[in-house]
Formats: sequence, structure tokens, C-alpha cells
Amino acid sequence: MNDGPNFYILYKDIFVHRIYHFQAQRPDPLILDCGSNIGMSILYFKHVYPQARVIGLEPDPAIFPYLDENMTRNGLKDVQLVQAALGATEGVLTFYSDGKYASCLAEHRPAEIPPGWTRYEVPCVRLRDYLVEPVDFLKMNIEGAEWEVLEDSADSLRKVREMVVEYHHLPGLPRTLHKILELLHEQGFEYVVNDFDSETNGAVRPPFRLTPSTRYSLLIYARRVD
Repeated sequence: MNDGPNFYILYKDIFVHRIYHFQAQRPDPLILDCGSNIGMSILYFKHVYPQARVIGLEPDPAIFPYLDENMTRNGLKDVQLVQAALGATEGVLTFYSDGKYASCLAEHRPAEIPPGWTRYEVPCVRLRDYLVEPVDFLKMNIEGAEWEVLEDSADSLRKVREMVVEYHHLPGLPRTLHKILELLHEQGFEYVVNDFDSETNGAVRPPFRLTPSTRYSLLIYARRVD
């Protein structure tokens, strides 16, 4: 565990509120976990579907050792860990990390890097290269890069049956929620948008107010309509 408050929020959202739950159509669903952090979501997937095949992507060099250790200590099988970020291009990109949960690629960083953040160079891969067979569930929490990754994979998204994408409204970043929803609609997905709860996501608590510094996250659950 790298941070007590982070562990509490992850446990509450994933195991209590079950934000990543889905109804698998086979006993060994294929799950892409993009932005695995310390692995709580993978632990949940393997708890619900012990035969699941999971590919977990986590780029942060400060967090990946916790992820790897959690998978090893729990003796999980059929879990492939990839230490890489997701982006629209392959290569090596600049990455900033707080060592907990607020890491991001350089193009999605805050205007001013907060004190204590560390700069790394990390490998970057494309989601579309993992959409080569039917995917039962896609979980995506990639700190502001979600639109460019989904757009780059648009013609492959129908390989995915269900997904949960965390949309990040962060100071200084382009507003892309409308683009993501339109893309999902065009690719044949129904969707619902959820705002976590006010403890996890205080900026959504009424009375509503938007300023240049407002930051919040939304969950987009989408299911392909055949």
C-alpha cells in the first residue's frame, strides 16, 4: 500500500460501490485494466471471476512495484502486467508522478507541476494494439488521456463489450466529454454517466459552481448494443 487515503477510496469505490462490476458472458472473461495503480481493480475482477484473464497497464515507476507485489502476494494467475502508459502513439514520453494516484503524461500535466512530483520517461503503447480479440470489459483511468486513446482506437472499440472510462475535468485540459460520448454513440454503445459520490468527488456537490480551477471526475459506463 502506497497511501492510506488512496487505499480507502479505492476500496470504497471498487469493493463497496462496485464501480467496475459487469456481467460476464463466459467464465474466463478478458479484461483490460488501463491505469491499474496498486491493483485493487484487478483484485476485484479476480475475486468475482477467478478464471478471468487480465491485462493490467500501469506506467508509474513509483507505483508499479506495489502493483507487482500485490499480484504476487495474492497468487493471481492469468494476469499480465505491462509497465507502460496509453497514448495515441508508441514511443517514450515524459511522465509526472506524485507517487500515489495523480500521475499523468506531460501533455496532460497541470500548468504548474506541484512540489514533490517526479519526472520520468516511460514507454507508451496504443490501446488499439490490445483490441485484437473480443474484450469483455475495458476499465480506463488514465488521468486526462482518455479522449486521445479512445479516438485513436475508434475503429476497434466494437471489440469491447462493456467498459468504464473515468473522464477527468482538470484545469488547463481541453474539455472532451462531449467528444467521448459522441464517439461511443457512433460506435454503437449505450452509456450512463455517474459522478461517484461527493466524498470521492467533492466538486459535484450542490450548489454547483465552475471556475478555472475546478476539477472533477465522471464515470462513463458503456455497453455495446448488438
